[in-house]
Amino acid sequence: MTIPTPAEPRIGPIDRDAASSIQSELLGSVGLSSDLHLFRTLVRHPGLFRAWSRFGGRLLLRSALPDRDRELVILRAAWLCRSDYEWGQHIAIGRAAGLSDDEMQRVAAAPGDDAWSDWDRTLLSATDELVVEHCISDATWFALAARYDEQQLLELPLLAGHYAMLAGMLRSAGVQPESASLPRLGTVA
Repeated sequence: MTIPTPAEPRIGPIDRDAASSIQSELLGSVGLSSDLHLFRTLVRHPGLFRAWSRFGGRLLLRSALPDRDRELVILRAAWLCRSDYEWGQHIAIGRAAGLSDDEMQRVAAAPGDDAWSDWDRTLLSATDELVVEHCISDATWFALAARYDEQQLLELPLLAGHYAMLAGMLRSAGVQPESASLPRLGTVA
């Protein structure tokens, strides 16, 4: 069964003029990104927003994982969770992290695609295992452990889980892309 994402917001992004002083302060803390519907929706719960933005910001901006690896995992989680919003936001971030348009489009393919390097297949398999089974298999773990240190091995499941959780909120709340020009799931343009 595939549940469609609502075509309209169930909880809309807060209008800046209607934001409380606390909500305005929290939105200001994310800088130029404060106009993103993700932030303007989550700020409706200020206490949760404050805690979530510290954790999410740590995973995105100060990750122990290489940027390219991080974005490959995020895009695969977005694909698996059917999150147009997350996918669209991370295409530009993925490019900046070194992923090619061809690679990002192939994220939709199974990790076994021969075009992937052994390492990329390992990251994609780990993401699939985490999002679907909530556990990395022994074979995938040992392949990850050949390159990653303990901190990276701990962070990877949190990264995949965080973006799967975020996809669930985005889809359930009906958070819509800011622009129709943002890439849709599986596309890069």
